[in-house]
Amino acid sequence: MAKAVASIPECLAGGVVDMDSGMLVGVKTVDSHPQEVLDMLSAATHDLFQGPNVVTIENMFKKARGLDLDDFHYFKEIIVNSENLIHVFIRGKQNPQYVTTFVCRLSANLGMVLTKARAQMPILEAAI
Repeated sequence: MAKAVASIPECLAGGVVDMDSGMLVGVKTVDSHPQEVLDMLSAATHDLFQGPNVVTIENMFKKARGLDLDDFHYFKEIIVNSENLIHVFIRGKQNPQYVTTFVCRLSANLGMVLTKARAQMPILEAAI
């Protein structure tokens, strides 16, 4: 995670959330944060990708398309721009139960942040 954070422009933090358990399984940040904040990151990431409303919408699309109501999830990447930061959330391709989060300064080039973050995913997935 440290190498991933260092390779992404103006990246301040990175973390991996296990969507099955809802736990933050790895984190690297340039600042210290209270454990409560890190725990909330895990819960918020889970809600973004697999919260009850998201799952309901996914199941509605599956039903409309005649697909099985299985554990497949449509959301693969989510980008959130806050007041000062870019938050990039990426679901793993090889291990879709893991979502990696990168937090960068808003002054970073979003295209480069996405390109570098995506490039780190196979490396991080291999390490899990």
